[in-house]
Formats: sequence, C-alpha cells, structure tokens
Amino acid sequence: MEPSLAERVERVGSEISDAARSAGRSPDELTLIVVTKYHPVELVRDLHALGIRDFGENRHQEAREKAAELADLDLNWHFVGQLQTKKARQAREYATVIHSVDRQELVDKLAGGEHPLDVFLQVNLTDDPARGGAHPDQLVELAERVAATDDLRLLGVMAVAPLDEEPRAAFARLRALGDRVRTVVPEARWMSAGMSNDFREAIAEGATHLRIGTAITGLRPPRD
Repeated sequence: MEPSLAERVERVGSEISDAARSAGRSPDELTLIVVTKYHPVELVRDLHALGIRDFGENRHQEAREKAAELADLDLNWHFVGQLQTKKARQAREYATVIHSVDRQELVDKLAGGEHPLDVFLQVNLTDDPARGGAHPDQLVELAERVAATDDLRLLGVMAVAPLDEEPRAAFARLRALGDRVRTVVPEARWMSAGMSNDFREAIAEGATHLRIGTAITGLRPPRD
C-alpha cells in the first residue's frame, strides 16, 4: 500500500531531522519547501492542514493562479524556476522568495516594487550555458547589484546538482560560492539546495532551504 500524504510528510521530516543531526546541525535551521508543480490546489490545502507553509512553483502562470486561488491561506510562495524578465513584476505580486535570480536585467526588473522581496542567486554548476543559473564568475557582481537596490534582500545562493556529479561535491562547490558572495553581502548566509534525491547531501554541506517535490507529493499528475 502506498503511504499516505501525512505519512510521506512525516517520513521526509524525520529524514531531514536525522540528516541535520548527523551534520551537527539543528533541524530548526532548515526550511522545507514542498514543490507542487502540476499538482492541484487541493493538494496544497491538504499539505497546509498538515502544517506545511512553504510551497515552491517553477512555472509563473501556474504559480500565479494557485496563489490567487489559495489567498485565504497563510502560505509562503517560493518561485524556483527560470523567470522571464518580462514576467518579473507579475511574479513579485505573489512570491515571498524568488530563488532563481541569475542576471542583472532580472535584478533591475524585480527592484522598485511596493514591498521588500527576498531573493537567491541561482548558480549554474554545469558547463552547459543553456542551463539555468549565472556563471560562478558573475556572482559577486550580481550580489553587488542586488545590494545596491532598496527593496531586494539577498538571502544567499541556489543551485541544482548536475546529474553527472556526486551531489555532495556539487553542494560543496555551491557552499564555497556562497562564501564568495558573503565577501560583498555578509548577511547572505543561506543556501537553497537539495531535492527529493539529494537533500541529505545538501544538508551535510550547509543547505538551509530544501526544495522537495515527489518524495512528499508523489508522482506528478499527467499534463493535459
């Protein structure tokens, strides 16, 4: 029998706590973000009833529609996908945190909103320029650009581990890049890393925000 949603939430929570303690860290340092891409709003409501408050989406249109439909709940929406510059202002209306800032044009479009916005700089840890994220050599300049705004708060760095690399080694590189960013923005101490298959390795390397989907939500429903 497949485990229930409540059982999956409890199991992942226990695994996160165990991984944190194994790394000499407190589970309280970690934010669990449940990624609900392609899942219906009913699942978000069910997860909210189980105590989940942070949700991730990586498609702007879907994220905006869910945020509007679930406005009666106390939710934090994390935008974790690639964000088109022309959609930046719209994303700002519902997102609590944007994890995928990877270019100066996007920083400029996100700046100047009606309320402060938390952001992560996304780093491309691969050699493929088509993948999302800034080149590591661009991070310091991007961090300075964010710091120069009045209403963007830089939380830290974000990345997805490459498929052809051991996850912990990739996250160790991300951690070092986060140290580099802190030379210009000392308060940017957080790290968004780790998904369903590699969150334990991410925790071991200092991740603070975990973006977990299928381990909790189950397989994504078929798209129309």
